[in-house]
Amino acid sequence: MSVSAPHRPAAVADSRTTGPRVPDEGRTDGADRSGHARRARRTLPRLGPDDREVLWLYLLTRVGIWAVAGAVGWLFPADGNARRAASPLAPWEQWDWTHFMHIARDGYFPGRAGPWTAGWDNREAFFPGFPLTLRAVHTVVPDWAAAGALISFLAGGVAVLALARIARLRLPDQDAGRRTVLFLLLSPCAVFLAAGYTEALFLALALPAWLAAQRQHWPTAAVLACLACSVRVTGLFLVAALVLHFVLTARGRSAWRAAPWLFLPALAPALYSWFLQTRTGDWMAWKHAQERGWYRDFHAPWEAWENTWEAAFHHTQPTGYALMWQAELLAMLVGVVLTAVLVRGRRWPEALYMALTLWALGTSYWYTSIPRSTLLWWPLWTALAAWSLRRPRVQSAYLYVVGPLGATVALTFLTGRWAG
Repeated sequence: MSVSAPHRPAAVADSRTTGPRVPDEGRTDGADRSGHARRARRTLPRLGPDDREVLWLYLLTRVGIWAVAGAVGWLFPADGNARRAASPLAPWEQWDWTHFMHIARDGYFPGRAGPWTAGWDNREAFFPGFPLTLRAVHTVVPDWAAAGALISFLAGGVAVLALARIARLRLPDQDAGRRTVLFLLLSPCAVFLAAGYTEALFLALALPAWLAAQRQHWPTAAVLACLACSVRVTGLFLVAALVLHFVLTARGRSAWRAAPWLFLPALAPALYSWFLQTRTGDWMAWKHAQERGWYRDFHAPWEAWENTWEAAFHHTQPTGYALMWQAELLAMLVGVVLTAVLVRGRRWPEALYMALTLWALGTSYWYTSIPRSTLLWWPLWTALAAWSLRRPRVQSAYLYVVGPLGATVALTFLTGRWAG
């Protein structure tokens, strides 16, 4: 969600499912116990050479983004007559960040204010996971913006490691993890992984949850998915994909004993809805806040497309906003094509995740924040890596064409001219 104007070969993969086949862990003979111990050791968070390479790539891109943010304070000061550059943190303190910071600092309903108050900012539209994390980190890091940047920096490192491991599970190439991470980090909206936003934190929970599910570690997957659900409503779509993956891969009675864990992720959104109901009397207060503030009331998909098309091409909006809605349309098309590719490959859980995501994003009055949402589409980044392994020119084209677009979006956001 954004404030806008009117806004990853360990096992043989089964082509019919999304994950590798794993031996029955219910056996109790000595050989199986030894194998199970080896598998358990492999799940420990040890960093191999491939992981270190991915982290090095991540650190390099962080240096680049922060260098740009620092330059923005010198070249594009808010006051054109300023004699001192703004803080390097200043470009990050805008748009959705203000909502998260206000929630972390003041709570959801400060001074008994709420939807009944004139000029209300509809902050209950934002799930509590990131603000709670921000408030906790702020007890150690006094500056709110620095605390938010630190959360995203650490979460982004966890996310790229998990993404690389997901790619290496699926793609039989040593370079798969690095390529997948490269596509993500140079994507058009990658700047939001550095901002004090929810994308990095969500990926740091959702991708390890998906990785744990591929390895049949369902308690771990459920706990991580529950935390992801506290960060973004997108976590519910992840849970749907996890449930479908469990149904498709569970073999034998012992495997089904883990099924109750899949109910755990519902706890986070249920608790949040209960909290809002006690304050507002509305179990769906977060959804209604989205409707009031961001035009996310339900419209048929073709109506949302038509409204977005009109804003993009009928000269009814300023050119900056029109360009952003053109990007929204393009991102929706990419999502539809990706979903079709996943269905064709019979990767049903990922296809379900994408279909639910596109339904949520594509049934508002008009499209909002779909380009940013691409950061959460891990099947997109693994698909691009697989394509580039078959056709090397894909990577070159991505670097030379999409890379500059990412730099443009970063500058647009950091200078305060972001509109989507």
